[in-house]
Amino acid sequence: MRILVTGGAGFLGSHICERLLEGGHEVLCLDNFFTGAKENVMHLMGNPRFELIRHDIIDPFKAEVDRIYNLACPASPPHYQYNPIKTIKTSVLGAINCLGLAKRLRARVLQASTSEVYGDPQVHPQPESYWGNVNPIGKRSCYDEGKRCAETLFFDYHRENRVDIRVVRIFNTYGPRMHPNDGRVVSNFIVQALKGEDLTVYGDGRQTRSFCYVDDLVEGIMLFMEQTETVGPLNLGNPAEFTMLELAELVLRKIGGRSKIIYRPLPPDDPRQRRPDISLAKKVMGWEPKVTLEEGIERTIDYFRRKLGLN
Repeated sequence: MRILVTGGAGFLGSHICERLLEGGHEVLCLDNFFTGAKENVMHLMGNPRFELIRHDIIDPFKAEVDRIYNLACPASPPHYQYNPIKTIKTSVLGAINCLGLAKRLRARVLQASTSEVYGDPQVHPQPESYWGNVNPIGKRSCYDEGKRCAETLFFDYHRENRVDIRVVRIFNTYGPRMHPNDGRVVSNFIVQALKGEDLTVYGDGRQTRSFCYVDDLVEGIMLFMEQTETVGPLNLGNPAEFTMLELAELVLRKIGGRSKIIYRPLPPDDPRQRRPDISLAKKVMGWEPKVTLEEGIERTIDYFRRKLGLN
């Protein structure tokens, strides 16, 4: 097949492009390089089935493809809060452009949504049936509500125009090709520890997250795209739950050095708990994560050592 990946030079997008090429597909990678990087796909440039295009998804575009993976949107708080209006445009106008293209081509289109649609959840763990607890006017709203609106658009196009959609809600994911300065907790802790800096924990460190290694997540996304039992929404993530303190202590144990843990005030609207209910993914695809946090953190530390020239 010929497949379009928007945000294809980003953390997740580059791994998706790589896997699709391994599967023998032609890949059209579209990215504006706000958070994506050519470096992430440079090793694919010699493949005759790979094409890289600089384009911003908020502007209309044309392509002849069989599948569309819509992964374009900054996903870490510092990046999506840098230009909140642009962030919400990326989610909403980007969804409209992808859906319009899919409608014209009768192509299947997947929306990379997020666990942030659940906000600061009052239901734990979070099933797909939970509507969420989101602040619509806070600093995180440009991302949270943008993604929620994109889901609405996907289901309206599906109902009104019979567009073949898939909507996946991605929980915290980590691994090689994360941006060193993306402000996410895994990259923050690893980069701080490798540089010998103190690890910054916000609040009391007892808030929890569930961390899924990128290889597991990409496998789940690709299985979901090709199954025909459900259009979603479908949770993908690791149901193993860890506190921020547990993660910080694991990173310190793996890296060593003199870094210690320091505490800062909790940012507004920061969720206290985050853990996916992946019953649907297990039922529909037989999918569940295989890489343990300890193993995944070791691989990610190795990547950042090379990235920062600390080998």
